[in-house]
Amino acid sequence: MILGTTPCGLSYALRKAGSEAGYCALSIRCGTRDEEGFHGGIAHFTEHTLFRGTKEKSAAKINSRLDSLGGDLNAYTTKEEIVLHATVLKEDLPKAIGLLLELASSPTFPDEEIETERGVVLDEIISSKDSPADDVFDRFEDLLFGKHPLGRPILGTLSSVRKITPQELRRFVAEKFLARRMVLTVVSPLEEEKMEKAVLALVGRYFDGQALPDTIRPVLSRPEGIFFEKTIDKHNHEVNAVLGSTGPSLYDGKERITAALLANILGGPASNSLLGNTLREKNGWVYGVDCSYTQYADTGVVAIAFGCDRVNLEKCLRSSRRILDSVAEKPLSERKLKAAKRQFLGQMAIASELGEARCLSMGKGLLSFGRIASREETIREIEAVSAEDIRSMAERLFAPSRLSQLIYL
Repeated sequence: MILGTTPCGLSYALRKAGSEAGYCALSIRCGTRDEEGFHGGIAHFTEHTLFRGTKEKSAAKINSRLDSLGGDLNAYTTKEEIVLHATVLKEDLPKAIGLLLELASSPTFPDEEIETERGVVLDEIISSKDSPADDVFDRFEDLLFGKHPLGRPILGTLSSVRKITPQELRRFVAEKFLARRMVLTVVSPLEEEKMEKAVLALVGRYFDGQALPDTIRPVLSRPEGIFFEKTIDKHNHEVNAVLGSTGPSLYDGKERITAALLANILGGPASNSLLGNTLREKNGWVYGVDCSYTQYADTGVVAIAFGCDRVNLEKCLRSSRRILDSVAEKPLSERKLKAAKRQFLGQMAIASELGEARCLSMGKGLLSFGRIASREETIREIEAVSAEDIRSMAERLFAPSRLSQLIYL
């Protein structure tokens, strides 16, 4: 793998991997939490409207640029980043990389195109409100973080999105889309040295000048989270519940690895997860249950989410509490800990075989840490977690005094 930084400050990572397809991603350190001074939802709206025209291409040309080659162009927004990514045949990678750089460096935000896309985003907001499983989690983080920037909804609100103007979009991009806040990652079967030459030429075409001193995102006082227990009658046919608390941040070293392993043990994708095995496999009380761990720069969120019939709600809550108490009170046996680590590492290894997932993961690592951890390093970190580490983490995260709860009836 080759890592480097261009004269303008944009960092890149290039990895050779055997496949006929090539993957590229442009990750920008700019998300919902960076919307101070702008209308809510502008980061997500910007991601949508980047595709609506650049100085060199119309929206129609952008949409057909990779489609005509059989490729795929997409993007997403989180609370801390905007990511543009593409999948193409290996020989078309330079075109795909050039398009990502062009979208980020010279969007024009034509008035008529903005109005078209505004309708799409407004529909997305309405649809999310109509999906209780999605809306309950957004509302949970809103209540958990209060007025902290992490409490803002990624989509914004109907009111805020209606107020965003093309001029505001241009100002947002001018202030936030700086080369020193971007990383470009590529996974392809092409030689890394050859790919590096192409990347340097393309970046030089779209971003001139020398890098200015980096500006680190201002980190507010660490949000400890607001404790709450709230039930809202939505008159739904099913109950949607979220239980959770704040946890380790992205930069909390061993603690974040411990929290990730704990979340996987409790409610990972495998059917033998503790919550999944009891609530779904043995009793059939829930349609689905998971335990997620979201890492932010200055905090994290560990949350259990499930959907069930009203008649099963109390049984699900009691069983969840018993499982959390048992993990917090008694360390896992050596055999169970070893099995949990093996399963976790297996899931990660399988996911890393997918070129797109690997490319996006590289972007997250480079953007957050300025480096990309090797598989060997990741294995060492996971193996270093003890049964007592997991017990102690569970005790801290799931103490009744700090485990918040939001239920949609």
